Amino acid sequence: MKARIPGAQGGGQAAMLQRLQDMQAQMQKTQEEVEATDFTASSGGGVVEATVTGAKELKDIKIDPEAVDPEEVEMLQDMIIAAVNEALRKAEEAMNKGIESAKGGLNIPGLF
Repeated sequence: MKARIPGAQGGGQAAMLQRLQDMQAQMQKTQEEVEATDFTASSGGGVVEATVTGAKELKDIKIDPEAVDPEEVEMLQDMIIAAVNEALRKAEEAMNKGIESAKGGLNIPGLF
């Protein structure tokens, strides 16, 4: 028994297969582009800035020297965590948008 793709008849199956292959290539390209992009976010009004890659690796941390007060180390640590998490969220959001764009509205369960 052959599996049927709704709306695909005869020569339409080849077209559907080509569309899926094009979509896969576009998704791969998008993933590579996002992974090559840096995402930066800050917290504490710009006191702490974190940069991550699209591959979700921390690349850089900048801390305003005025923020380093021995009495407030815990707050500084919290701001670093907030900045890194926001930068990672931006990277994840960019990846998801790219994948959705590449899918072109096509929703095949289990495929993506």
